Amino acid sequence: MLEIVRQFQYRALCFQQDAHSLLSRHEDTLSRVIALDKTRKRISSLSLSQKSLLEEAVLSIERGCFRAAHVMAWAAFIDYLEEKLASDNLKAIKAKRTGWAQYKSIEELRENVVEYQLIGVAKDVGLLSKTEMKTLHGLLAKRNECAHPSHHNPDMNEAIGYVSELLNRIDRLEKKSL
Repeated sequence: MLEIVRQFQYRALCFQQDAHSLLSRHEDTLSRVIALDKTRKRISSLSLSQKSLLEEAVLSIERGCFRAAHVMAWAAFIDYLEEKLASDNLKAIKAKRTGWAQYKSIEELRENVVEYQLIGVAKDVGLLSKTEMKTLHGLLAKRNECAHPSHHNPDMNEAIGYVSELLNRIDRLEKKSL
């Protein structure tokens, strides 16, 4: 009897996966969120906080809160980038930005330096190419448009694309070091 139950559970899970795979091809179905789950599982180096932020981004998409998804995904990404920049105790940053020598920790840097400049210094220390820097500046602008009063109302496709883009950028940064 137990074996029959296990077979049924296995078949139900296979059906669910196949259904999501088929439905995810349609423009407005929530099954498209499953693609994010697969992407998210690739990332092994995220902190608990970053994973939690990404979970909130996915949950926001599932609930139709697409602006919130942009904001939460960006928060996870920028936290990851800041940790990467601080991985050498801020030595590379201070070498490129002597005026930032007063900041003793990444927390102090976060409080005093805007994200736009942090992305710029990530390019200067070799974590990003010029093209990547410009793209991230654009993604930050998109986040700002979602976080502040505006007439911008992204749809599910935009939110999924935004989250996926940031996850792919984290994946690329994971392979780099200062």
